[in-house]
Amino acid sequence: MVPLRIYRHLIPQLAAAARSPSAPKVAASASCAPRPISPLPALAMAAYGTGACADSKLLFRQLFEKESSTYTYLLADVGDPEKPAVLIDPVDRTVDRDLNLIKELGLKLIYAMNTHVHADHVTGTGLIKTKLPGAKSVISKASGAKADHSVEHGDKIYFGKLFLEVRATPGHTAGCVTYVTGDSPDQPSPRMAFTGDALIIRACGRTDFQGGSSDQLYQSVHSQIFSLPKDTLLYPAHDYKGFTVSGLHSILNFGYQVASRLSYTLCR
Repeated sequence: MVPLRIYRHLIPQLAAAARSPSAPKVAASASCAPRPISPLPALAMAAYGTGACADSKLLFRQLFEKESSTYTYLLADVGDPEKPAVLIDPVDRTVDRDLNLIKELGLKLIYAMNTHVHADHVTGTGLIKTKLPGAKSVISKASGAKADHSVEHGDKIYFGKLFLEVRATPGHTAGCVTYVTGDSPDQPSPRMAFTGDALIIRACGRTDFQGGSSDQLYQSVHSQIFSLPKDTLLYPAHDYKGFTVSGLHSILNFGYQVASRLSYTLCR
């Protein structure tokens, strides 16, 4: 597969444009209310204090696969005796590296999760399940892909005392989701959003294949990501410029990231 490229917005505009009354919004509905997934236990992260919950800590590692410029994220609740962990967007080429790290850290991997069906690399979830039968795969129901757990907008995925909220962010593909750390007092602060290819640092994912829609991506980014607290940390599935993370406030202040609907159409 040809690596996914960055397509920058071509029409810079003021951040205020996105906050104007004319900016489209996705209406909330009862079906979008967060609903727990009973079979899924709570997620975990690394050496990261969780505020009010002193005995819960998030272990967090950002890992990189250079051929496809893909980021994989390891999160674990090291405050839990079993140290339950999840991997977001694992790559087949680096499964051994990831599993060795999990073993070295004394973690128990419970979920191998994908933000969407990837076109530029082979996911590592199948290989992980072969090497670690106890781990379960997770992907959105809208993706149409097979997994042990198919999640939908509003679901909460628990590991230990921590959890990730599922936000549907279609546009790059019809099944894209963003995983966001919890918003309750016992969860890590600031919040973290794993945006997949919906929103890369200073760019968005391409929309000209895999059932992509620039209009849908515009609505997803504005309603589900830009609506998060301004101190939220954004972690993409890819980067080709050496960036690792961005604050939401920085994105909102970067004109073309909050530009018009047309700029998302040009993001191809």
